[in-house]
Amino acid sequence: MSAKPTVGILNVNKPYGMTSTEVVRRAKRACGVKRVGHGGTLDPVATGVIPICIGPATRMMDYLIAGTKEYRTVIEIGVTTDTYDSMGETTETAGSADVTRVQVERALESFHGDILQVPPMYSALKKGGQRLYDLARKGVEAEREPRSVTVHGIDLVSFEPPFVTVDIHCGRGFYVRSLAHDLGQTLGCGGHMKSLERRRVGPFRVEDALDVESFDEIFEGETWLDHLHGADIALGGMRAIVAGGELRKLVLDGRPIPPSVRIAAATPEERCRIYTSDGQFIAIARFDPDDRRWKPEKVFHPS
Repeated sequence: MSAKPTVGILNVNKPYGMTSTEVVRRAKRACGVKRVGHGGTLDPVATGVIPICIGPATRMMDYLIAGTKEYRTVIEIGVTTDTYDSMGETTETAGSADVTRVQVERALESFHGDILQVPPMYSALKKGGQRLYDLARKGVEAEREPRSVTVHGIDLVSFEPPFVTVDIHCGRGFYVRSLAHDLGQTLGCGGHMKSLERRRVGPFRVEDALDVESFDEIFEGETWLDHLHGADIALGGMRAIVAGGELRKLVLDGRPIPPSVRIAAATPEERCRIYTSDGQFIAIARFDPDDRRWKPEKVFHPS
């Protein structure tokens, strides 16, 4: 095992039936690093990209969760379940033979853009201090407020009744299970999510992801370090600033950049990446519109 502090992000392909927590547990056990987390939960029924953040890179999880994602889901219409997916109990069945492709396409159009979505009862959101899925398991149906979510793109891939295959490009907080349920309601026959693959999270794509089954092999010989992405990859198109000399020391001490160093901000509260003159990522800074200065928000001391 390497003696150097380990920091970075692994792009992992979660298999069907495994929880996100189990993927983190296996990565932690394999790499021997205590601080390990993931950049966005996937349900056991889902497969696909789950970024595993190691060491100080766990501080990047919020940026991954807040970023855009791409999914491919298969929705079975005509059958409604209590969990909105194939792992739940059937609550209603209805005929779907009369549903046409044109009807499905028109229904999907209503889920494009900024929409309001009611989270499913079987979710990790809290109501009165309790997880919704805990309440659901007790038979309690809690009132959930609709939340604003953004769908950048939604496309019908195939329609082979009763199965509807859909590609989705969305922002934070979007529940594909709720989409499956709501699509069924819109079509008047009910529906649930049959399967789900997360194909992209930020810069991470499923075709480049590591299989969990290969963990033992790649971690044993430390070849996993070849697959470790720098923590700053999670910051996408965020602008970059180079800090050398005394400015580097100020940033690493968590002190604001002096007003004499004029770095214009495009928007209030804008954030930027900060690197040393030799290319080491050391901080994320936020522009304070009141003080008109950049202030380090998260500092990463170079190893």
